[in-house]
Amino acid sequence: MRLLKIVPDNTNIGFVRLRRWAFALTLLLSLAAVALVAIRGLNLGVDFRGGLMIEERFAAAPPVERVRGLVDGLGVGQASLQQYADGNTVAIRLPPPDSADAGATNAVVSKVQRALARAFPGATLARQDSVSGKVSGELLWKGGLAVFLAVFGIALWGVFRFEWQFGVSTFVAITHDLLMTLGFFALTGLEVDLNIVAAVLTIIGYSINDKIVIDDRIRENMRRYRRMDMREIIDLSVNETLPRTVMTSLTVLIALLALLLFGGHVLRGFTAAMILGVIVGTYSSIYVSSSLLITLGLRAEPRAVRATAATGAERVGPRS
Repeated sequence: MRLLKIVPDNTNIGFVRLRRWAFALTLLLSLAAVALVAIRGLNLGVDFRGGLMIEERFAAAPPVERVRGLVDGLGVGQASLQQYADGNTVAIRLPPPDSADAGATNAVVSKVQRALARAFPGATLARQDSVSGKVSGELLWKGGLAVFLAVFGIALWGVFRFEWQFGVSTFVAITHDLLMTLGFFALTGLEVDLNIVAAVLTIIGYSINDKIVIDDRIRENMRRYRRMDMREIIDLSVNETLPRTVMTSLTVLIALLALLLFGGHVLRGFTAAMILGVIVGTYSSIYVSSSLLITLGLRAEPRAVRATAATGAERVGPRS
């Protein structure tokens, strides 16, 4: 029985020759993502903004302005509404109750729920969340700090594990992946909560796994083919790891698509972020991170070999 091979053996795709187009596309997408976040902003959830969030599911898509007017008239604070893609689900954000105890929160939720059930027969409460302003501020700070430390730590590890060019290229590629994720959420208006922070950290882990495999193969080929041009080494290394990269990405995407279709609304934002992260991370590993090594001046001979050559000695055999 023949094994299924999505990527044929001995592929010889010239990835490096497209690096200028890839760099231009990466820069354009990154600037667009930054502009989207600056102009549209992120739809921060209750985890980061504080307050009370009520997710109401209606029998049919309701007029949003009528729902807004009804909730505003209850005296529970000014409501901020978001209608999800299916049209039947509406997220209602309210200021935190005057009292921080659970009884006050439940009273507000019950009041809103009764009013909506009377005005829209069949309306049911799908979900509710409540976070104080102080807690939400701490969560926003710690979530951002966790992402920054993860990216910086991975880049620093790349510098000590390989050479400084690998660390810089990894930092650039992961930053691009993060900007694409933030731009996606700014464009779609999906809610950004702690689940999305978990998704971003998972994306970083997936991306670095793919990049380290390619970087390690590049370093091995640098030792093996010292006189080969760096462009040829990178093309060879990426082509050698391409079957693994494609198969890993496809299997992860299949699992994520199943989760997107059958995981329910609560996991939709997390799954969407993961799917985008896998696609963008695969692209940046192949076209951005690897090709950037040439721009950063990485040479085919490892650092120790160059130092030995500078002293007039000749090294025999690859470095162990």
